[in-house]
Amino acid sequence: MIDRAAHEALRDLVAERDWAQFHTPGNLAKSIAIEAGELLECFQWDDAAATDRVADELADVITYCQLLADRLSLDVDQIVLDKLAKTRSKYPADKVRGRSTRYDQLPD
Repeated sequence: MIDRAAHEALRDLVAERDWAQFHTPGNLAKSIAIEAGELLECFQWDDAAATDRVADELADVITYCQLLADRLSLDVDQIVLDKLAKTRSKYPADKVRGRSTRYDQLPD
């Protein structure tokens, strides 16, 4: 999700402030949801949101996602690849191309 330098900078920031004690999986998951709400708020009334504000909120979401993955000893790249494989299986390209239909509503 983030490169090694950014990952180390994030770990350093947390360590320097002794914030890891607050980073339970539940607290991090709540923080992801809160920050995702703030990201969504950028688009509340207009899809033409300010890019700098979107970038800040998106960075917050990504940061908390990375912290949660670390806390659970998950490899972010691997879990994304695993999920892509599941999605490819659920949504075969020849059946879904150009459609937003849910997988269990696809024609046979």
